[in-house]
Amino acid sequence: MCDRQQRQFHLPYNSNLVTRARELRKTMTPAEKKLWSDYLKKFQFRVLRQRPIGNFIVDFYCAALKLVIEVDGESHYTEAGLAYDQERSHILEGYGLKVIRFTNDEVLHNFEAVCVRIRSELREHVKFVEQMY
Repeated sequence: MCDRQQRQFHLPYNSNLVTRARELRKTMTPAEKKLWSDYLKKFQFRVLRQRPIGNFIVDFYCAALKLVIEVDGESHYTEAGLAYDQERSHILEGYGLKVIRFTNDEVLHNFEAVCVRIRSELREHVKFVEQMY
């Protein structure tokens, strides 16, 4: 992809979700707060919280890496929740995004491993971009 194509990369955006996204930024879960304040807020690439993409609001989005980070709570572990998350990830990946998921427990009790995985996504992205040029 040339520079011009990269600059023209646009994701679908549902403006009806903006108010809800603002509310979610104010009421983040303890795990989301930890990941944001202790890591993503200072990440080397800009990361947005509670970002509307299409008809979804993703927990965290890094445009430079085309990376979505989701922190999943208890409701995600029901059969219906897992099916919904799988479909949602499939749609987001169809937009050219990489989706990684962590549980609340992983973020709260295995934080360093979460950060290592995010850094590995950064390394993979850099390798991919280098191969393109």
